[in-house]
Amino acid sequence: MGVLFVVFSLIQSASVYGVDGKNISVEVDISSGIPQVNIVGLPDPAVRESVERVRAALKNSGFVFPMDRITVNLAPADLRKEGTSFDLAIAAGILTASGQIQAVPFQHTLLIGELSLSGHVRPVSGVLAMIEQAKLSGFKRVLLPIDNVKEAAWISDMELFALSHLNELNAKDNKQLNWNHIYVGLEGNTAARLNRATSASTQQYNEIGDYGDVIGQHQAKRAMLIAAAGKHNILLNGPPGTGKTMMIRRLPGILPLLNEQEALEVTKIYSVAGKLTESSHGLITTPPFRAPHHTISAGGLIGGGSIPKPGEVTLAHRGVLFLDELPEFPRQVLEVMRQPLEDRIVTISRSKAVFQFPASIMLAASFNPCPCGYYGHEYGDKRCTCSASIISRYRSKISGPLLDRIDLQLEVPRPISFDNGKAGPTLSSAQMRETVLAARAYKHARLAEMGSESGGELSGAALRRSVNLRPDALQLLENAFEVLGISMRAYDRMLKLARTIADIDANERVEAEHVTEAIQYRRLDSKLV
Repeated sequence: MGVLFVVFSLIQSASVYGVDGKNISVEVDISSGIPQVNIVGLPDPAVRESVERVRAALKNSGFVFPMDRITVNLAPADLRKEGTSFDLAIAAGILTASGQIQAVPFQHTLLIGELSLSGHVRPVSGVLAMIEQAKLSGFKRVLLPIDNVKEAAWISDMELFALSHLNELNAKDNKQLNWNHIYVGLEGNTAARLNRATSASTQQYNEIGDYGDVIGQHQAKRAMLIAAAGKHNILLNGPPGTGKTMMIRRLPGILPLLNEQEALEVTKIYSVAGKLTESSHGLITTPPFRAPHHTISAGGLIGGGSIPKPGEVTLAHRGVLFLDELPEFPRQVLEVMRQPLEDRIVTISRSKAVFQFPASIMLAASFNPCPCGYYGHEYGDKRCTCSASIISRYRSKISGPLLDRIDLQLEVPRPISFDNGKAGPTLSSAQMRETVLAARAYKHARLAEMGSESGGELSGAALRRSVNLRPDALQLLENAFEVLGISMRAYDRMLKLARTIADIDANERVEAEHVTEAIQYRRLDSKLV
């Protein structure tokens, strides 16, 4: 057929493992023999099926698919490969090995993309993670689907060449690829693009809902403000219709926008999960808010699969995970939350690898006091119809160790009367957000003076040194430890909570009144377990 065989070709591609990219070498060997194609290197069905996609794409793009024995090796061979991101690299490997295009332009270049039967190059998930790893590995150029360019452009100092159809790989004068036709340059620097994304994301605050719409419930709104200021977990308990869900769903509206590092982390996670949308403006700068249904599995919550994928906990990284009607979740599903809430990371072990997913989240949960919703909150003709055994079984879904990890536990009662502003002006989301920003800035400055960057993960003696308790506040906290019978974990969390309240007041030292307020948010401990 007039094809000059080079016999062997090496093309660089990539895949995703966990939330990180992994460089994959695509080796193609063509030899005489019965026409067949073998893909080795632990491919999954989607990778094995790429043979038929590549065969049809080459034919429909004006190339020739060699009628010889073709072996494709995906290295390293001991890692399982999945997905469709290798299609473009396999096609380029066959074309260069068969001498239909030159191999030189593909040196030090990463190829990512899925092929349609017609030869069009389709976008793939996880491009941000793959290109980030490619940059760390020394690559300077990436050939990728045109629909992934906007996402990939967030990785600086990388040349991006966008491809819409496989026939764009046709040689020019049979010497070099037509790079000028497919080159896409980066638009602006990182700071400018981040500012554009931030400006667009700021408009989303208006879509969240305003705390000014919440009538009454001043103590609950105060608790939401404290939770946002210190990134504390929060649990609301009360009868139906008191505004629990309404208030939690407004929580993202008082959280600060993500900084550049946090935004890149979150965007990479959503890229890997295939959940990036046009509305994200290329970079996610608003804190994520995830609210899974109570029928979710343990794997869906923390991640899973033969090659684990991010679960809802990781998708809520740097944001809020909302579990509505907490006791409706199976207990075994809730128990998998214990380790991520403590370590801020999800670890999933498989026979050949250990995967880690970031999980720095705020857990926000709500529940009714019983299945019917009115136990302890009877009024009018609303009477609890649940037996003691039903209530006990319902509440047993929330274990003591899980409750121990929730800093703010608050009862949200039904308002006694229709307030409508009579008790004073209600705080809006904008006002609460200003307070949250001021409290976090005060905390940052305070820790900077102490030579510490973050106090969120401190524990034990280091935590107590950073809190700066007054003697009477310390005595009050120790009395609460003895009287309430709380654990040392709950003691430390109460300490952090009191420090957050002091930061909101811009107070250098934690006063007794701050500890008193922190103590009142642990009142559900003895009632539920």
